[in-house]
Amino acid sequence: MYKDFYKPENYVNRELSWIDFNGRVLEEATDKGNPLLERANFLGITQSNVDEFFMVRVASLHKLAAANVTTTDASGLTPEEQLNAVNRKEHRMVTKRYEIYNQQVLPQLAAQQINILHVKDLNQKQYEFIHRYFNDELMPVLTPMADDSSRPFPFISNSSLNIAVQLRRDPEAKTVLRHETLEGDQEVDREQAEPHDDRQEPDIKFATVRVPEIYKRLVRLPGENNFILIDDVIKEFMNFLFPGYQILASATYRVMRDMDLDVAEEDTSDLLRAVKHQLREREHGQVMRLEVEHDIASWLEDQLIDNLHVSERSIYRVDGPVDLTFLKKLSGMVDGHDDLRYKPFKSYLNPALDMEHNIFKSIRQRDYLVQHPYDNFDAVVNFIHQAATDPAVLAIKMTLYRVSGNSPIIKYLGMAAQQGKQVTVLVEVKARFDEQNNVRWAQRLEQMGCHVIYGLVGLKTHCKVALVIRRDEDGLRRYMHLGTGNYNDVTAHFYTDMGMFTCDHELGVDMTNLFNMLSGFARPPYFYKLRVSPNGIRNFINEKIDDQIKVAKSGNPALIRMKMNSLSDKQIIAHLYDAAANGVKVQLLVRGITCLRNDLPELHDNIEVHSIVGRFLEHSRIYYFASNGHEEIYLASADMMTRNLNRRVEELYPVTQDDTKARAIQIFNIMWKDNVKARILVGDHYERIDRGDAAPFNSQEYFVHEAMELNREDSHQQKARRHFPTVFETLSKHVPVLHLKERGDDDNEGK
Repeated sequence: MYKDFYKPENYVNRELSWIDFNGRVLEEATDKGNPLLERANFLGITQSNVDEFFMVRVASLHKLAAANVTTTDASGLTPEEQLNAVNRKEHRMVTKRYEIYNQQVLPQLAAQQINILHVKDLNQKQYEFIHRYFNDELMPVLTPMADDSSRPFPFISNSSLNIAVQLRRDPEAKTVLRHETLEGDQEVDREQAEPHDDRQEPDIKFATVRVPEIYKRLVRLPGENNFILIDDVIKEFMNFLFPGYQILASATYRVMRDMDLDVAEEDTSDLLRAVKHQLREREHGQVMRLEVEHDIASWLEDQLIDNLHVSERSIYRVDGPVDLTFLKKLSGMVDGHDDLRYKPFKSYLNPALDMEHNIFKSIRQRDYLVQHPYDNFDAVVNFIHQAATDPAVLAIKMTLYRVSGNSPIIKYLGMAAQQGKQVTVLVEVKARFDEQNNVRWAQRLEQMGCHVIYGLVGLKTHCKVALVIRRDEDGLRRYMHLGTGNYNDVTAHFYTDMGMFTCDHELGVDMTNLFNMLSGFARPPYFYKLRVSPNGIRNFINEKIDDQIKVAKSGNPALIRMKMNSLSDKQIIAHLYDAAANGVKVQLLVRGITCLRNDLPELHDNIEVHSIVGRFLEHSRIYYFASNGHEEIYLASADMMTRNLNRRVEELYPVTQDDTKARAIQIFNIMWKDNVKARILVGDHYERIDRGDAAPFNSQEYFVHEAMELNREDSHQQKARRHFPTVFETLSKHVPVLHLKERGDDDNEGK
């Protein structure tokens, strides 16, 4: 029974596993097989990853610890124990991150004449440039903020870059005595009142300056591909902000706050208003992490600690620039050096799904399986575009979790509503860090005439589905797109996701029931082919695992294969343990959190886990079961995480058409062969795959090459079609009489 595996030693802590995943991303910054500017980008990604981790996951642990919660997670750790373990591990990761920055990335960039310089490295021309830049651009924008008896310590907003300043009044600055006329005609010599007289206050003073976010962190200097950090420029000319004072020390710092959204949905009748209120409130969340330069003056550090109320474990002293996310922008600012970036590629768009073809006619003939970014996301945009403009389309229903800042899908949904079609859109306003964007889009859609649903009470709607109802010549028909990833035309360029276009009747009925559940009070008693969380996907996966256990117990081979972003659900992990213990082969592709360990003796080495971290972020979810010559494969929006299975609306759907099913299985097979970007789980940690004499195989490169080949084939076919009329015309001119067979001569040939 799988509950026999419910022991702390059988599980890896979720938060520590996440830090290990970010470590795998960091390994890409050291991989010389990656182009240099892409390696710098990976280093920046690790920083933004850990920022979000602290804003949400560490913040959650802080709240539990503050409430004196002593219950344990699956691995047996209390929230306080997890906080200590997380900070210990992340301190080690920070050290490693800056070693890579200082010892690898910076020197190797310099070797390519790409320089991130310090003030002391500048020549005269460059120094004069930053002086002018400060005076002309920065000085008018900067606002020094004092901390004294009349001006309390200013609020430091989340993730903002700031400079702490230690200063004192310049003793050489003379106090000028001026005549001041009092009441009557008596004149006395006295000092004129100052805006702030601090002579009675401590001699050493604190101030802070926020680095303006309207400017790029990297300032381009004279000379090709030379840069300097904007905070270095500000610190160099800081004295201009404090005339009459001596600057004793300055240091860059940054705080990460609790940015988790806590909406008590059961107590609110207006979810949108509640989300808006929480967005304002969370800006003042508790500080989760304080980053400072490693050589910060101890007096300055003490001021920050006292005023920001942080513990020693939450202070991160970094050997280099605070906040390395600027490295994500470096590649776009560097001129030339294409060899230091990934080679661009053109994703493939199946002609049946382009705007020159009737997409609904194409889908009526067969299902289409797409894998982004190798298959162009325009296929999805075109589907919504044609639905908006096709007079036969009556209604569009869609769920939106994360969309881009300039989403074409939003535009086409609004266009459809304005043309009189019934458009219903569920916009999940609780999508983490996209709340503000989604609130804006939801209001915009309403203004354009769409019916907007703001999610469900107590649940996040994470499913990725679009339903189009069209009046065909033979009656109403439902056309659908079901996906594993967001309807986001920007992230679709670097997230790997899968989707299916279909007009399957039973899936169509299921989709109608799903949207009725989302928009009304419907509680569908069952679904034909669709599986829906909460509960539905968990129950289905458990049934499938049990089926494979039965097959294995009968002495026949049984196989479970899953691909997901994260695997952390205690019950699902225990069930996979049970399957492996009973002889089922389990093969898992898990990009991120992996709370399962595969070194338990009871498993008989039947669980193998790979993790692919590469150029594209692996985001698709695949669930595959094979035994007794029968194969089933499903795609889903859900990972095997408790939140996806219990607290979100998710969809899981079958791929059944012969060619699409074969393609989905092939995609998994290709990823499983990866021995370049894949790591293999050894007990509770991942290691690079030792490929021995095997040829290197990079699955993402394989799919890129495949897309390029398909584009070449399409290009040849288009040229052939363009050439055909010319050939026909030439034949017509030179052969005025063509002797054609009489109709029916060969009508029966081959029958």
